[in-house]
Amino acid sequence: MQEHELVVIGAGPAGASAGIYARRAGLNVLLLESGNGGSQICNTLDVENWPGLPNVSGPELDKSFREHAGHLGCTFARGDVLGLEAQGDRQIIHTTRGDYAAQAVIIASGATHRRLGCPGEDTLTGVGVSYCAVCDAPFYEGEAVAVVGGGNTAVEEALYLTRFASKVFIVHRRDAFRADSVLAGRALANDRIIPVWNSAVASINGSEMVEGMTLRNTVSGECTGLEVAGVFVCVGIEPNTAFLDERFQRADGGWLATDAHLRTSVPGVFAAGDVRDTPLRQIVTAAADGALAAISAYHWLQSR
Repeated sequence: MQEHELVVIGAGPAGASAGIYARRAGLNVLLLESGNGGSQICNTLDVENWPGLPNVSGPELDKSFREHAGHLGCTFARGDVLGLEAQGDRQIIHTTRGDYAAQAVIIASGATHRRLGCPGEDTLTGVGVSYCAVCDAPFYEGEAVAVVGGGNTAVEEALYLTRFASKVFIVHRRDAFRADSVLAGRALANDRIIPVWNSAVASINGSEMVEGMTLRNTVSGECTGLEVAGVFVCVGIEPNTAFLDERFQRADGGWLATDAHLRTSVPGVFAAGDVRDTPLRQIVTAAADGALAAISAYHWLQSR
């Protein structure tokens, strides 16, 4: 079984940043990425909010993170994490491709957007299908777009999109928003927002880019078309924490609870990025989390 001072679970912006800062502090670091490889930003065609680079593709930015970490001496391994177990003064990370031992662990496993599961969603993700208005709204200046969902997040995303899009359709399965009344009132009062009630997405249509949607009425079953240039899916997001046990304190929604130093409730285990309870989930905040978690892990190891 391989042994490392620090194992980082996840090799996206948070994980790679953690690896970079931990290596600069002199730690022996393993970055563990999922069996499929690639982080969530690989699904983003263009990134326009990474400081210093006005425009960069998601895969290109992901590659640069990995190359930087590798250049500094981080090692990489693949395998889906099955569990984390305390064994003496070490943490044992069980994966589908073997076990690893670590004196400290940073969990940077990210989060997963719930998907609609309809035809066209997977093939058009990154070329019209998005899960983040803050990330992608500027691409739809003057265009008509749709938001799918009816909760707080969906309505907040729709309101944000009105700063760019000409029309924002909110497609919701029910005949009223589930969002707070204040948010719902703002949306209904905004002349750029058009609710599409009692509707589910049957398919997202387009060849190379999103061109529209087919909607199914949840009452009548009738299908109709809706022409939009972008579809923002807001039906929930879940942290990737299924491999963690009850030792880990969680906030509402299952997000990992951390203190100001990004320590979890388990000694020697830290969390960074989208997996933790945080008010903003962006590449830049994930990278900052990774840096802080790495330095916190370094000081924790030094204190021992």
